[in-house]
Amino acid sequence: MFSPPHHLPDRFHLVFLCAGEWGGGNGFSPLPLVPVLGGLPPARSCLEMLLPLLPCLVLCLLLLPLAVLWRRRPSQDARLSWLVHLQHRVAWGALCWAAAWQRKSLVRSTLHAGQSQQRALRRCLQGAQSPRCPLRGSTDIGVFRNHLPLTKASQLQEEESGVQLLPPTSNQYRGEVSLQATLLGLAALKKTCPEVLAPEGTARVTPSSPWPYPLPWPWHALGQLGPAGAKDPRALLLEALRSPGLRVLEAGTAVELLDVFLGLEADGEELAEALAAGNPGASLPRRAAELREALEQGPRGLALRLWPKLQVVVTLDAGGQAEAVAALGALWCQGLAFFSPAYAASGGAVGLSLWPEQPHGLYLLPPGGPFIELLPLKEGTREEAAPTILLAEAQKGKEYELVLTDHTSLTRCRLGDVVQVVGAYNQCPVVRFICRLGQTLSVRGEDTGEDVFSEALGRAVGQWPGARLLDHGCVESSILDSSEGSAPHYEVFVALKGLRNLSEENRDKSTINPRTLVAGCS
Repeated sequence: MFSPPHHLPDRFHLVFLCAGEWGGGNGFSPLPLVPVLGGLPPARSCLEMLLPLLPCLVLCLLLLPLAVLWRRRPSQDARLSWLVHLQHRVAWGALCWAAAWQRKSLVRSTLHAGQSQQRALRRCLQGAQSPRCPLRGSTDIGVFRNHLPLTKASQLQEEESGVQLLPPTSNQYRGEVSLQATLLGLAALKKTCPEVLAPEGTARVTPSSPWPYPLPWPWHALGQLGPAGAKDPRALLLEALRSPGLRVLEAGTAVELLDVFLGLEADGEELAEALAAGNPGASLPRRAAELREALEQGPRGLALRLWPKLQVVVTLDAGGQAEAVAALGALWCQGLAFFSPAYAASGGAVGLSLWPEQPHGLYLLPPGGPFIELLPLKEGTREEAAPTILLAEAQKGKEYELVLTDHTSLTRCRLGDVVQVVGAYNQCPVVRFICRLGQTLSVRGEDTGEDVFSEALGRAVGQWPGARLLDHGCVESSILDSSEGSAPHYEVFVALKGLRNLSEENRDKSTINPRTLVAGCS
């Protein structure tokens, strides 16, 4: 069972280096164990998993046109409101049914992680389209490792056939893990905060969705505001602003949500005029006045002033989110909980986040989705220390690099994502994201990792009272030709929020004691 750490220090990571954010704190309660009788069931496709839900799907589809017509009425007729509530109940019933099924499947697979990974490898080899696949008839892990060497994403080149080998990617994050992350994430969120997913209580303010496996059919039934497939961020934001009763705010990533709030502050008057003029929709002069008043009070707590019932922000943790999450939590989304249903690497969703009540950033690596290996790293140097291991062999406290096998080109790709095992759920590790390999500073041969540098930079920025780090960049002095006879060093550029009455003297980078950075990087 999972043995949580009692304390995990907060970290800051470089946004432009694609780091990830994690939250520390007390442990979480694992999913309840379900008795297992007999062997493991055969692998099933996502379509087969959803077949038992067909009656509920049909009922939702029959109710959808009537519900949409009701929502488009200028005046909401109470006699038709029961359609929306009925559709909402049916949709939630279907999702909870599917989530319970996925929960039992997850428990079974984690109880027998080795066998589950064997099946995942078999599916991977059967679906391989590479002409260099010599393993179609074998699922032996040793043979698999011997025939297919590890490959870094930076080393992938075009083969003689002209087929380019790319790191395993999935723009839509499809697959078994993605479906589990969506269904179990929704069910866990509803269990933790039952009232947050009320009808018309959710709005997405970015074109991309935080849910790895979007399910189009229940989204309107569950009360998601905004037109389906909307691509205009301004239209999505206006739709959210028109609804003061929101309980859940969704965005593709925390970085995207940060851009939304920065744009809201910059274009606040224009948005208020659109609300007052009814462009689009009905004229809402009172809501426009509320928007102006909320913006006048500054960024801190802006989300709760606009949406007093708001409780949770849902974004997808895909790396490079630490600074955005910290800035949002300290300013615009102060007082709100953050939830990410999954951790998405370059190979799609690879980790499940099943405990919304716990700190942001702890993920379960499931054995039944993409074939995942863990590459042990040496302490301190983070260099390759030993051959890859399977999930069940992971040790608590150790750091590993994620290795994902692409079934299309049959490439064992080192993703560069470094994770630390903080516990276990049955036979599978629970991890937190640490950093990205290869993202180091070495202007004088010091080999400073991004996590160490980012933590030191966070301390340095802390010397400015009230300052919040939004983003930063770092280049070598030789590139800018700014050494001026001094030893090689770094030029750090920061984007800050929350500073007031900052004098020119305090704006100068010399006010940050270099020893603060040196101490953190030593």
